[in-house]
Amino acid sequence: MNLVTLLQQQARTRPDAAALIEGRGRARRVTTFADLERRSQNAAARLRAAGLRPGQPVLIFQPMSAGLYVALVAVFRLGAVAMFLDPSAGRAHLARCCTLSPPVALLASPRALWLRLISPSLRRIPRHFRLGGWAPWAPPLEISIPSVAQTIVDVDSSAPALLTFTSGSTGEPKAAMRSHGFLIAQYQALAESLALAPGQIDLATLPIFVLANLAAGVTSVIPAADLRRPGAIKAEPVVEQLRAEGATRSAASPAFYERLLAEVGDEPRALAPLSGIYTGGAPVFPRLLERLSVSVASGGRAVAVYGSTEAEPIAHIAWDEISPADREAMRAGKGLLAGPPVPQIELRIVPDRWGTVLGPWSGAEFAHQWLPAGVGGEIVVSGDHVLPGYLGGRGDAETKFSVDDRRWHRTGDAGWLDAQGRLWLLGRCAARIEDRRGVLYPFAAECAAQEVHGVRRAALLAVGKERWLAIEAVPGGQPDPSALASITQASDIDRTVVVRAIPVDARHNAKVDYPALRRLLGGRRPERK
Repeated sequence: MNLVTLLQQQARTRPDAAALIEGRGRARRVTTFADLERRSQNAAARLRAAGLRPGQPVLIFQPMSAGLYVALVAVFRLGAVAMFLDPSAGRAHLARCCTLSPPVALLASPRALWLRLISPSLRRIPRHFRLGGWAPWAPPLEISIPSVAQTIVDVDSSAPALLTFTSGSTGEPKAAMRSHGFLIAQYQALAESLALAPGQIDLATLPIFVLANLAAGVTSVIPAADLRRPGAIKAEPVVEQLRAEGATRSAASPAFYERLLAEVGDEPRALAPLSGIYTGGAPVFPRLLERLSVSVASGGRAVAVYGSTEAEPIAHIAWDEISPADREAMRAGKGLLAGPPVPQIELRIVPDRWGTVLGPWSGAEFAHQWLPAGVGGEIVVSGDHVLPGYLGGRGDAETKFSVDDRRWHRTGDAGWLDAQGRLWLLGRCAARIEDRRGVLYPFAAECAAQEVHGVRRAALLAVGKERWLAIEAVPGGQPDPSALASITQASDIDRTVVVRAIPVDARHNAKVDYPALRRLLGGRRPERK
């Protein structure tokens, strides 16, 4: 089944409803579900006439916009494969990705098309189309074609649909290929976890969530902001936009919401009319979740969602589901509560053997690997919306294993399940510290430090034979020394240092960039605890 049939149902039942809203004031543009259907039909006809066929990869370079989804749906309609990669990762990364899966066409914004001047990999792509505007040597993708046949190529659920790449910063990039069946299963899991319903208005920042919105009949408002750096957006236009459009829900990274809260403050209902906020892609600590729960409209909820590129979602929990005892456990270094696993996924905790190959096992052999409640280990998952493998098998040995005829994914995260079956996160398996004092998962101590008054961000790492805790204070604040002392004592931390800013990842602006932090600390003399 081609996943476009889900989108087509919305065009038939809600043709005049807004599917996508972008821009503000005179620049505001609305694309209805009928518009999206018509435009994607025309674009698909254009690509078909250019010789594109099912299964062929098509590289798309376009920011979140109606044009992006017209191009994406057109590619899906043909049974071709939509290919995405991060051009900011550099020419070498782009070349490696295009070698792994050579695209037959490039669909790009005029700005992105200029990359052809410096990239032989892009110039070698046979067909180029521009998405809006003007650029040389690239005809427009969207032109009016009368009497276009409403053809949607019928594909098997295992047919490839969406191809993305890891950054490859530590080696060759891995290619994550999602099938039509995978994307439909992911939509069903997201629709339930995010309580999607037709007629809702969503301030949407994550491209895959917009795809789920389109299938569910939800209107997506694309923020008037540069979403490439969510932690540095100008919040005022976004707040004005969500209020003007009457957005009732939103899904974004923690850094994005921190920027909105910095604009509106911590007054009750400051982000109304939002009544549902869903945040993930990076650790969501209790303090932020509590602030968001206060900011939503009366009766609304703030929900933390845990997942990954290979499995989204895995678990979620709302602020009103976290008890005082849960928060005290997080302060005591038990980890970050992620909530119960979603019904569509199977999740187990096995001994942490990250870096070694697991399986294959029989079902009985695998059952002997499961750790009981309260014992920490490696988080492994399986399900219809869990990526079964990478293109060409590159990376499968490290992250996949088989149980009978079923595929399991190793998240690379450590955690434990409590007596209620809820998942607690301990951080990355690769970050585990093993020294003469035993085993320590840094994230558990970081989570505890995040609860200390005056701390904005915390990071723990091993430096030589010592455990160092880096602290970034809130602007104008001073971390509580006695609270920090209890954490350093509990985790047997050797040294603490306050830095101006802890480096974070470029994508979500919320995950600690440990290599950059290590370089930063190398130039300082830390203070003893």
